[in-house]
Amino acid sequence: MPGLRFSVPRLPRSVRGRRRFVRAAVLGCVLGLLPMTWMTAAGSGRVRTVADVPPAPVAVVFGAGLRDGTPSPYLAHRLDAAAELYGAGTVRVVLVTGDNSTLDYDEPDAMRAYLTARGVPDDRIVSDYAGFDTWDSCVRAKKIFGVERAVLVTQGFHIRRALALCGAAGLDAYGVGVAERRDVTWYAGGAREVLAAAKAALEAAVRPDPHFLGPREPGVREALASAESAGPPAP
Repeated sequence: MPGLRFSVPRLPRSVRGRRRFVRAAVLGCVLGLLPMTWMTAAGSGRVRTVADVPPAPVAVVFGAGLRDGTPSPYLAHRLDAAAELYGAGTVRVVLVTGDNSTLDYDEPDAMRAYLTARGVPDDRIVSDYAGFDTWDSCVRAKKIFGVERAVLVTQGFHIRRALALCGAAGLDAYGVGVAERRDVTWYAGGAREVLAAAKAALEAAVRPDPHFLGPREPGVREALASAESAGPPAP
């Protein structure tokens, strides 16, 4: 636009100044990559498939948005994986954690309806209505619902952050990274993870309380007791 001038940063003229500039740039890159390195290390050896993930009492399924009140395609794929885990006897209870911050937006109930339509008994599903983000879901699973060991279910680009944060919250967890075709949503999700890594590292270090903590809830314990008395699911 006329009248606007842009100045281009110039490299220092002296050799010493240029060396300092390069060192600062390298240090900035290293510090920027540390959160991603931490997330990758935290998930090392713990990302599996539905077929080979170790058994656990509970599957934790993270919300991923609704469309017209029903699970988005990405969320539906997570729920499909959870239903497979339940049907195979790998997990006995499914904890669905998502956003219900307004009356007209209810991820957990939509997730429950989807799972029951695919054969998961209603009394084996527990709803966390205050899973507003990954950290909140992990902390609440541990502190509110008493989950000690779990299989985390989410997309492949998100599973390492989920494992890192749930590990920091005290859960012994493996993760199922649901595969997706490489579309615009997938690439956007991957890019978001790079930006979310720093926030995740800060949350793991500071360990803040979630947006809503509240009293302990017996839902998971009661669902596990019901599963124990009923025996394994029918093939």
